[in-house]
Amino acid sequence: MNTENTRRNFLRLLAASPVLAVPGMFRESLEHFISTGDIPGDDGTIASAEEAINVMDFEPAARKNIPVAHFGYLATGVDDDATVRINHEAYSKIQIRSRRLVDTSNLDTSVKLFGTRWETPIVIDPVGSLKAFHPEGEIAVARAARAKGHLQMLSTVATSSVEAVTAARGGPVWQQLYPTNDWTVGRAIVKRAEAAGCPVIVLTLDLHDDSNRETLRRAKRADKRDCKMCHAEGVSGEVRRKPMFDGLDVSRVTGFYSTDMNWDFVKRLRDATTMKVVLKGIVTKEDAQLAIEHGVEGIIVSNHGGRAEETLRPTIESLPEVLEGAGGKIPVLVDGGIRRGVDIFKALAIGASAICIGRPYVWGLGAFGQPGVEAVLGILRRELETVMHSAGTPSIERITRAFLAGGSCK
Repeated sequence: MNTENTRRNFLRLLAASPVLAVPGMFRESLEHFISTGDIPGDDGTIASAEEAINVMDFEPAARKNIPVAHFGYLATGVDDDATVRINHEAYSKIQIRSRRLVDTSNLDTSVKLFGTRWETPIVIDPVGSLKAFHPEGEIAVARAARAKGHLQMLSTVATSSVEAVTAARGGPVWQQLYPTNDWTVGRAIVKRAEAAGCPVIVLTLDLHDDSNRETLRRAKRADKRDCKMCHAEGVSGEVRRKPMFDGLDVSRVTGFYSTDMNWDFVKRLRDATTMKVVLKGIVTKEDAQLAIEHGVEGIIVSNHGGRAEETLRPTIESLPEVLEGAGGKIPVLVDGGIRRGVDIFKALAIGASAICIGRPYVWGLGAFGQPGVEAVLGILRRELETVMHSAGTPSIERITRAFLAGGSCK
């Protein structure tokens, strides 16, 4: 007897029976089989957002839907992609000291950033070109953020405007800034974000236009589509496709990031806006101290998800010294490699004010659109709540370094 044929025949029988009147995951799997002829799980991928057990389940599902070059853009690091891997692996070295007999019947997962209280410490990182992964792009993410109560940051090179995303989010977002080499263009983006109601501008420091993204280059080579209609040559051609550059003279733009940027630029930015200025990409105590000296209001410890440089230093190991440099004077967030609720707990225990995720929510977006993003956010929050219960921490404020084993975090 051919087991696979028997299985398929059995599913066909069920598909024609009244069992489809039963709601839930089983019905969704059968409906997927009817419409596609495929049995969910045959290739190890989930067929709906509800089937996901953890956020990693969304990656293969997204890979099936996203063009190979686009997925390469999402997956790539630089050089050997080692920093991408190490960002996550470093969390496995940190041990938790759980306390017992603590009442956690009423969990409080909220955090306050710049006077605004958020339901969760999970922040949506800026990722460019989200319509490359799903037709609704940033709008779907904004709607998911609204549904789940999350703070969202928007990339300068988003494929939706800050006004449209703010409307979909139902409230202000934080605007990330690539200032380009032309300050006239950078200042115009800042002013537009300010006019749209953004309370915070997030200046990215750690990315240069010549990062060695070998995985992306290999993916482009494997993609047989003709992409010339979408991708114009050069940086100036690229920015013309991004709504945040609409109406601006980009003829002098040769890069998203100016190589002569220094601390004087931070002062120029602060003088140009009433928004809070947050620096994204700080990884050392010295730069954190300089940020304080220059009046910066917040820091995001980040290595751009391993996409900028092959430092082989995970952000979670940079976090303690950045916190020391900041001296508790400003909020310090962290991103890079966070895939589990227990990772979030560890970052908060070290002292992060909140954490940011990038690739996981884009996997959800590429796999299932808005429901996928919502599912990713929901899973991470559920996992965080689980470890808060088990460790004996009824609120985010109660998560401290006392819950980490002495040798697992400097």
